[in-house]
Amino acid sequence: MKKSTLLIAGLLALGSTTMHADEGMWTLYNLPNAVYEQMVAEGFQLPENMLYGAPNAISNSVINFSGFCSGVVVSPNGLVFTNHHCGFSAINALSTVEHDYMKDGFYAKSYAEELPSKDLFVSFMKKQEDITPRVNKLIAGKNAEQTEAIIDSLTNHLTDSIKTIDKTLHISVDAFYEGNKYYATTYQDFQDVRLVFTVPKSMGKFGGETDNWMWPRQTSDFSVFRIYADPKTNGPAAYSKDNVPYKPANWAPVSLEGYKDKDFAMTIGYPGSTNRYLSSFGIQQRRDIENTVRVQVRDIKLAIMKKYMDKNEKTRLQYENKYVTSANYWKNSIGMNKCIDSIGLIRQKAEYEAKIQRWLDEKTVKDPAVNVDLKKLSNLYKESAEPALVQAYWNESFWKVSELIQRALDITRGAIEPQGPKDDESAQYVQFKDNSSDWNLALDKEMTAAMLKNYAEHVPTAYRPEVFNVIKTKFGNNYKKYTDWLYANSKLLVKDHKFYNDEKTLNDPGIQLGVELVMLYQQVTTNYVSKIEAIEQEEKKLCEAKVQMEMDMPHYSDANFTMRMSYGQVGGYMIGGFDSNYYTTAESLVEKMKLGKKLEDYKVEPIMMDLMSAKDFGRYADKTTGKMQLCFLTNNDITGGNSGSPMFDGKGRLIGLAFDGNWDSLSSDINFDRKLARCIGVDIRFVLYLMDKWGHADRLLQEINPQ
Repeated sequence: MKKSTLLIAGLLALGSTTMHADEGMWTLYNLPNAVYEQMVAEGFQLPENMLYGAPNAISNSVINFSGFCSGVVVSPNGLVFTNHHCGFSAINALSTVEHDYMKDGFYAKSYAEELPSKDLFVSFMKKQEDITPRVNKLIAGKNAEQTEAIIDSLTNHLTDSIKTIDKTLHISVDAFYEGNKYYATTYQDFQDVRLVFTVPKSMGKFGGETDNWMWPRQTSDFSVFRIYADPKTNGPAAYSKDNVPYKPANWAPVSLEGYKDKDFAMTIGYPGSTNRYLSSFGIQQRRDIENTVRVQVRDIKLAIMKKYMDKNEKTRLQYENKYVTSANYWKNSIGMNKCIDSIGLIRQKAEYEAKIQRWLDEKTVKDPAVNVDLKKLSNLYKESAEPALVQAYWNESFWKVSELIQRALDITRGAIEPQGPKDDESAQYVQFKDNSSDWNLALDKEMTAAMLKNYAEHVPTAYRPEVFNVIKTKFGNNYKKYTDWLYANSKLLVKDHKFYNDEKTLNDPGIQLGVELVMLYQQVTTNYVSKIEAIEQEEKKLCEAKVQMEMDMPHYSDANFTMRMSYGQVGGYMIGGFDSNYYTTAESLVEKMKLGKKLEDYKVEPIMMDLMSAKDFGRYADKTTGKMQLCFLTNNDITGGNSGSPMFDGKGRLIGLAFDGNWDSLSSDINFDRKLARCIGVDIRFVLYLMDKWGHADRLLQEINPQ
C-alpha cells in the first residue's frame, strides 16, 4: 500500500499570506540570493559557502538524529548535543528499576562507560541536487502507485551507483513543492551511537505537559551522545567494542557570549512536516477530523497509561516513552485547532484561493500545471470526509495501542517472518518474540476494551466489523467482559506459541479480530485511495499556481525531514497585553520548583534547587544582564523534527538548541504567523552549567572547549 493512502497527515499544505524574508525553511544548496542578502542585513557575518559547500561549512556539523530529531556535533571526538526528549527513548531503553538513568541522570566518566544505544543512528547530509527533469521523464503519465515504484527504483539505482564510489553512502529521492520538484540527497549514516550524559528527567523535561508548547519555559532539554566509528577508516560501522570516537572534519564552536534582543539567530536541522500549501478545504478536514479525533481518543489512552504508570515503577518505565510521545501531539492538536479558529485561518485561505482563481481567469495562456479546479477540490474533500474519519479512528484506536491487537494485526498482514522449513509451507509457523517485559497485561486489557468501545461509539455502523455484533449479542455490549474472554481464549500473548497456517490458528479469536480489522482498513482505503490521489493532484496544481503567481518572490517547499535552514532574530512577542520577554532566568525556575510539592511537573531533586539558587553563576551568567539565562525566543521557522536543532549566532557559533514552539502559534505548520510564531531554545550556557556543576563533567567540557 502506498504511503499516501496510509497517512492522511501526509497530504501537504498551502500558505496564504505574503511571504516575509524571515519566514521559511530553506534548502541550502540552492538558497535564493535574496534570502542570503537578507540574512546579512540582519547580522549574518559569514560567506554564503560557509552555510553549505565549503569543507568547513556550518551544515556539515548538523545531523539527523535517528530519523526523528536533529542534533549537532560539538567536539573533535564526535560528541553530539540534542534534546533530552530526542534522547528520551534511548535513555528509557537503557534504564532499569535498579539503574534508572531517566530518573537519576547519567554521566560516563570515561569512554569505557559510555552506553551503546540500540537502534540509534545519526545521518550527515553530504550533498543535494535537483533531479526534477530526470524524474519527470520517468513518471510522465503514471499514476500515484506507479510513480512511487519508479521513485523507489530510481533511489535504489542512485544508491547502488554512489556505493561504487563510497560504500558508506546512500541516496534518498524526495518530493518538494507538492511533487512539482524532486531532489536527490546523499547521506552517510553512523550506527554506533552511545549515551554520554543526561540530566535527570525532572530537569530535562521540567514542566512536563503543564509547560509543553508554553512560554515562559525553564527546561534543560538536552542530552549528550557520541558517535563511534571504525578504527581503521573513521567511517560508519556496526557497534563493536573496538570502535573508537568519530573524528569529524569540523564541528560547531560553542559560545559563552550569549545573545541580545534583535540579535541574528539561525537554526539548521531536519523539520519533519509542514502543510503551508494546504487548501482551505484541507485545513478544515485537518481541524475537524485529524486533530479532533486525535484529541478525543488520546484523552482516553493517556488517562489509562497514567493510571498504571503512577502505581508501579516498572510500568512507568515500560510506557513512559509511549506516553510522552502520545501526549506531545495530543496537546499540539488542541493548540492548533485553537489557533486555526482564533485567527480565522480557513477564511484567510479561502480569500487567498479566490485571489488565485482571479489570476487563473486572467491568464491568456492556460497551463495545466496550475489550472486547479477549486470546486472539484472542495467536493473531493466532502466526499472523503467519512472514510477520513473512519481511518483516523482506526489508526488512533488500533495501531500500536495494545500488545494483543498489534500482534493480531501483524500476523494478519504478514509482517512476521515465518519460521520452519522453506520447502514445506504446512510446517512453517509464526512465533512472536518474548517481549513480556515491555508491557503490562492489566493495562493492555483495559486499553483494548476502551478502544473497541470508543471506536464503536464514534464510527458509523457500516464501518464496524462483525466483532462488534458479537460483543452486542453475546456479551451485552460489555466490552470489559468481551476483552476478558478474548485474552483468556486467544493464544496471541502465550509465550513461545507457534501459529501454523491451519484451521486452529484461523479460529483463534485474536486472529479473527485482526483479520476483521485489517479487512475493514483495506475496504476503507480502497474506496478512499482514488479520492486521495485526485486531491493530491489538485493540491499540487494549487501549490504551483501560488509559486508562479508570486514568481518575483523566493519560495520554500514544505518540510519533509530534509535539512533546512531558518533565520531571524532573538526576540519576544506581545499578545493580549502579555509581554513575553525573550529569555527566562534561574530565579523564575526556582519559583516554579517551589511549587513541586503541589505540582509533579515542577518537582526536582534538592540539589537542583541548590544549584539554581546560586548567587554567582560564574562564566555561565550573561555578561549583559548578569543573570543565568535558561531558555530564549527567536522568530526562526521550525516544526517537529527540528527538536535538537543547533541555534547559531551571526558568526556561526552555537548558542542554543531548539526544542519547542509557543502555544500562540501552534497553527504554524499550516500558516506562519510572523508576529506570534516563536522558536523556544535552551541556552547553551544553561546546558554547560548543569554539565559542570551537577555532572562535574570536566572531561567533556575540556573536549568542547566553549569560548
